[in-house]
Amino acid sequence: MLLKRGCQVAVPADNGDLITDSSKGVINVVYVAASTGCFPDIPLPDVIEVLSDLEFTAVEIVLDDKGIQMPPARIVEEFDECLRIVRDTHRLDICSYNVRIDAEGPVHYERFSKICDLAKATKVVSLTIPSGEHGTPFNQEVEHLQKLVEISESRGVRIGLKSQMGCLSEDPDTVKNLCDYVPGVGLTLDPSHFLCSNNRNKNYEKLMKYVYHVHLRDSKKDQLQVRVGQGEIEYGRLITQLETVGYDLALSVDMSPMEGMDMRQELRKLRLLLDSLL
Repeated sequence: MLLKRGCQVAVPADNGDLITDSSKGVINVVYVAASTGCFPDIPLPDVIEVLSDLEFTAVEIVLDDKGIQMPPARIVEEFDECLRIVRDTHRLDICSYNVRIDAEGPVHYERFSKICDLAKATKVVSLTIPSGEHGTPFNQEVEHLQKLVEISESRGVRIGLKSQMGCLSEDPDTVKNLCDYVPGVGLTLDPSHFLCSNNRNKNYEKLMKYVYHVHLRDSKKDQLQVRVGQGEIEYGRLITQLETVGYDLALSVDMSPMEGMDMRQELRKLRLLLDSLL
């Protein structure tokens, strides 16, 4: 029998004891996490407590200069205090940071560097970042990503472009080209943004080998987010596609507040659904 422990499976040894050392048989498995962005108006410690109560075992922390939870600008100014806060996660593993820096030029790279320091200190390997908006020259985006990779790789961190409408990353072909042009760049796959974009008829299965992280909610072609069970996202098919390329990291529930929707109930529903498919 296999016993799941957080993000791993502990395998019984011949004498019946559970093997927990990775060199002796622990197998990484896909697991379900939730983003603190599901509750953007609640302070980070309170969101962590809510997600723990909902029985998530892992959390993705949003680092957004326009948000209240943990702005990148604050990480630069109060690094030690920010590190203390993010370490207090009620035993939830931090699977990723979702980074949104509201600055350009040297300030942008300074904040990104500090975020990479935070990731290294908290043993987080993956960061999600946005790609450039539509109209950004391809070569300019490549140069920007090369700078970010240079910073992140020196801290043992990797970056995934979030598939997102209105950005270069809404087109699967562009995502593939960017990942190929800039070694070290991968994809944070959000199938909802592909489903709702003008590129919905393009096959994004070819991107699976680039996936570093996954964001999930339920969606329709004309509505980015709907209640769980009312949309068209094929979670089982997606999980199978990811397993085919050996993906063994987080499926992060990344929903936004909606009028008349009980976020806690929706999070619980999607967690249970995903757990049943795993």
